Amino acid sequence: MLDEQLINLISNNCFPIVISFYLLLRFERKIECLEHSIQALRCRMDSTRDRE
Repeated sequence: MLDEQLINLISNNCFPIVISFYLLLRFERKIECLEHSIQALRCRMDSTRDRE
């Protein structure tokens, strides 16, 4: 009986927690990539303004 309860607890609680952490880490990497792209674009825009 205890084994079934433990398995049920793990499947109901741990799996969603693991998936949530995985997705948060993936989104964090994508957000960092977007942040670097925005910074690069800002630098390019500043350099073209300085030329004019």
